[in-house]
Amino acid sequence: MDAAQIALFVIIVILAVLFLTLGIQVFFILREFRKTVSKANKVLDNTNVITESVSTPISSLSSLVSGIKTGASVINIFKKLISKSDDSEKKNKKEDNGQQ
Repeated sequence: MDAAQIALFVIIVILAVLFLTLGIQVFFILREFRKTVSKANKVLDNTNVITESVSTPISSLSSLVSGIKTGASVINIFKKLISKSDDSEKKNKKEDNGQQ
């Protein structure tokens, strides 16, 4: 064997070992990445559950407040109707008293 063939063989063996090492490292990196993505997915799922548990009472509270507003406006309408009827009764009494 020539010196060139021996050098080429040594270089090929060194490159093969380096590529094997690099492949193993990439495998470990991808495995850790998969674990990280699964943990992030669990965090996002928990965030979704927490958000839903907070939004449900808030939407109920919003419905309650809107119901109270509607009730208040109905009460104001009744108050106006009652005050108008009281005013008309007072006018009628004044007219009746003026005629007698």
